[in-house]
Amino acid sequence: MAIRKHRAGELVIEQTRDLVRVRGMLARAGMTTEGIEWPAACYIVAYVGDEAVGVIGVESKIDAALIRSLYVNESMRGRGIGAALIAAARKAAHTRGARHLYLLSTDARELFERLGFKKVAVDDVIAAIPGVPQVEYYRARPEELAREVAYHLDISSDGVIER
Repeated sequence: MAIRKHRAGELVIEQTRDLVRVRGMLARAGMTTEGIEWPAACYIVAYVGDEAVGVIGVESKIDAALIRSLYVNESMRGRGIGAALIAAARKAAHTRGARHLYLLSTDARELFERLGFKKVAVDDVIAAIPGVPQVEYYRARPEELAREVAYHLDISSDGVIER
């Protein structure tokens, strides 16, 4: 259930601690749920009306953060929900002190590049944010890590007012 009622058809993005909902959405998507209960993680859910239609996670450490588990219901894709979730995750990461935002993915390259992410070596991500659950998940599974593509976005200027 959403934190508050929403108007029918309205897209609303909210941070959540409802890990049961997050786990359910990720499991239905065939994504790993390992490590989602990590205390420093932040999860954000997209609602259209009161229906949860997307989710994204942020795992931050010192001055870097990893976007994990971006998922939008297939029937809701192509409506800007993924981009809205990434924008919210970017703000959440910056608020937590991150200056660099990373992600690992096997698809959605066009979305990430359109939003300014640049392809980097997977080893760069592993070195930048060791210890966060998603990185440790892949470090323990090198055969899965080998299929991932890594991306980076410099968010150090987010929120800076230029005159």
